[in-house]
Amino acid sequence: PSSSSPAAAAASSSSGGSSESWYVALLGLAEHFRTSSPPKVRLCVHCLQAVLPRKPPARVEARTHLQLGSVLYHHTRNGEQARSHLEKAWLISQQIPQFEDVKFEAASLLSELYCQENSVDTAKPLLRKAIQISQQTPYWHCRLLFQLAQLHTLEKDLVSACDLLGVGAEYARVVGSEYTRALFLLSKGMLLLMERKLQEVHPLLTLCGQIVENWQGNPIQKESLRVFFLVLQVTHYLDAGQVKSVKPCLKQLQQCIQTISTLHDDEILPSNPADLFHWLPKEHMCVLVYLVTVMHSMQAGYLEKAQKYTDKALMQLEKLKMLDCSPILSSFQVILLEHIIMCRLVTGHKATALQEISQVCQLCQQSPRLFSNHAAQLHTLLGLYCISVNCMDNAEAQFTTALRLTTHQELWAFIVTNLASVYIREGNRHQEVLYSLLERINPDHNFPVSSHCLRAAAFYIRGLFSFFQGRYNEAKRFLRETLKMSNAEDLNRLTACSLVLLGHIFYVLGNHRESNNMVVPAMQLASKIPDMSVQLWSSALLRDLNKACGNAIDAHEAAQMHQNFSQQLLQDHIEACSLPEHNLITWTDGPPPVQFQAQNGPTTSLASLL
Repeated sequence: PSSSSPAAAAASSSSGGSSESWYVALLGLAEHFRTSSPPKVRLCVHCLQAVLPRKPPARVEARTHLQLGSVLYHHTRNGEQARSHLEKAWLISQQIPQFEDVKFEAASLLSELYCQENSVDTAKPLLRKAIQISQQTPYWHCRLLFQLAQLHTLEKDLVSACDLLGVGAEYARVVGSEYTRALFLLSKGMLLLMERKLQEVHPLLTLCGQIVENWQGNPIQKESLRVFFLVLQVTHYLDAGQVKSVKPCLKQLQQCIQTISTLHDDEILPSNPADLFHWLPKEHMCVLVYLVTVMHSMQAGYLEKAQKYTDKALMQLEKLKMLDCSPILSSFQVILLEHIIMCRLVTGHKATALQEISQVCQLCQQSPRLFSNHAAQLHTLLGLYCISVNCMDNAEAQFTTALRLTTHQELWAFIVTNLASVYIREGNRHQEVLYSLLERINPDHNFPVSSHCLRAAAFYIRGLFSFFQGRYNEAKRFLRETLKMSNAEDLNRLTACSLVLLGHIFYVLGNHRESNNMVVPAMQLASKIPDMSVQLWSSALLRDLNKACGNAIDAHEAAQMHQNFSQQLLQDHIEACSLPEHNLITWTDGPPPVQFQAQNGPTTSLASLL
């Protein structure tokens, strides 16, 4: 138990200067009520409060205030009383020598409570003071550094957070904890990746790799460091759109998580108190590996594989959320849903995608921080849905809202690429805006992000624009660039889209053989993904090509395929547009709406649809 549990205090009551039986009895009762199922919080608090009027020694008084503050903070909504007790514990414990556990636990809990009350500016100096006076206590010094770094990260002050993590890494090295040094450095690497400081990330990850391989300690701790390290490497590759290059790292990561799942948790505590940290619980790591696998499958265009791993991850998350209310689980759930929604839109399951978008809305309603981190993605998904149901004005409004809400460069480039595709389809209505957008994502020079995938997509958008303008040779140049880039990194969807558009160009130019050479592999790849829109487009082209070449049987077969795809898409289109959540396409401001008016029916809450 932590030092704030009555059991820990009872065990050390003699060292607290009070071995009287009344004190031990009250603590024993308090602990009994605290650990009852469910906890009898009111009775536990009464027992602890009964200690204070007896004017106990300072150590007992400070510890009792910490226990009261902790119980009230964790089990009640009485923040004011919790704060008062924790402030007294912090104040009294600072006057007592060798009382580190009570002193620093009080500081840590109190700063947590301040943050919960939006008093971040009160939490920061408190943590700084605690960090300053904890240098002789390695566990607490490291823990408080992590806590202050996390606070800066939540405030999006990544520079201060990185500085603190650097201080922690150096301190861990000095006190001989290579394990915690690696944790600090990997955490810093994660923030540098978020800041896109790639020049600093590479040497740091190289150093981390060496530390992790050389560290000989608890096998679970070693493997969890390897998972952290490999997750950073995989997400770095995926951010750069390098779907093929990432495969060896991803394979290592999947093997690593299998190894961890076979290891038993060792109860033996590390000899170095600075090593008393875990990155993530085993079960959380497992979900995270599923998540990065889904991200890879989505980018590579293996959509059935993405679906399989999403199902596994969501099932695991549901089990975990029954026992664990950690906010990271909701973040994992939202990111998984964001990816599977994109898969559904590609595979022609718009109605399901829309219901999953409403599920993301509901998760975001439960957490303002989650909404602030995912609002731009939510509007982007709605924009993609609007394109799929041909509501182009709404798509424009959703993408414009998303652009206003994001500062993330890759997401910005993704949104601009999709917004440009909306304007291209709209014809001459937005010529000036379109030219301006195309200039900002010009793949030939000053492309705004380092992502291979997004740059390949920008070439495709250029090719699409040239095609619509009738500049076929220019379109072919752009599309061949897309093909070269997408083939290099196994970007199957971009390959399929480029092939079918090239096939269309050759068909318009009357080069039927070359058109066939493009459309047949496009159709094969689209069936493998599966990409419903490219299948629809390819089957229409194959029908017309075979008709033009006098192949009546093949033309009839392609026409039948085209009709089947059309029917499936039309049915799904009607189902999606008749859902009450379809009204989400008009939402462009503030938090997501709680309820939707059903078409010709009663008001339906989100909860009843999930």
